[in-house]
Amino acid sequence: MKLAVITDSSISLPKGFEQKENLFILDIPITIDQESFVEGKNLSIIEFYDKMAKSSDLPKTSQPSLAELDDLLTQLSDQGFTHVIGLFLSSGISGFYQNIQYLVEEHKPLEIVFPDSKITSVPLGLMVKNIFDWAQEGLNFETIVSKLNRQIDQTTAFIMVDDLNHLVKGGRLSNGAALLGNLLSIKPILYFNDGRIEVYEKVRTEKKAIKRLVDILKEFTADGQYEVAVIHSNASEKADKFSQLLIEAGYQDLSISEFSAVIATHLGEGAVAIGISPIIED
Repeated sequence: MKLAVITDSSISLPKGFEQKENLFILDIPITIDQESFVEGKNLSIIEFYDKMAKSSDLPKTSQPSLAELDDLLTQLSDQGFTHVIGLFLSSGISGFYQNIQYLVEEHKPLEIVFPDSKITSVPLGLMVKNIFDWAQEGLNFETIVSKLNRQIDQTTAFIMVDDLNHLVKGGRLSNGAALLGNLLSIKPILYFNDGRIEVYEKVRTEKKAIKRLVDILKEFTADGQYEVAVIHSNASEKADKFSQLLIEAGYQDLSISEFSAVIATHLGEGAVAIGISPIIED
């Protein structure tokens, strides 16, 4: 088996993970004031926040290029790859997953699977890392896909944002939830529910919301072993304080990462989240 993994630039790869020659990342363009950018190519994360703050309109993202994925699959077949796993931004916040399924039949004899990750950012990165780890262990393709699906089913993230308008105007959250958040000073805790971003609970203040997030994490990790990541959008101080609360609650082995510009486009500056991903041992 010669395995390739394809993902997109909404991903945040784990610290210490070395870029693999058989890992391919499709760009998700970000449009700011009618100009297109790709983080890491013509835009740094610092420049992104600066441009977003100065822009008269909120930034927008596009889907990865379908034609680029089509061409890449042809190239992979020509290069002797036999199996492909494509793992992209959740179908609940992007139509790319639905749009690419026909490519599975178009690129025979490559054995291709495009599971719905139902997530993004660090949890997506952990899925990609695990695929390579399982392949390194010598597991066959069917077993890798089975373990990956188990990981997907038990992965989620809880999010607290400073401004719901980014999610609302991007079509990722209902207007009703934004109205409550803006007019009633409610600090909603959001989460990924079957790949969609929805309101989990409504809390009155940010301080109470952060405390509640600690309790939620305890509830969701009580039945097994999980990797936990604190993720933020240009809110390192807030993330550090939140991480300290988690450490005091017994979560010693956790990571702190930053959202990619693609995800920060929809969450806005100041968001803090916890990504929860199961450790699949058997």
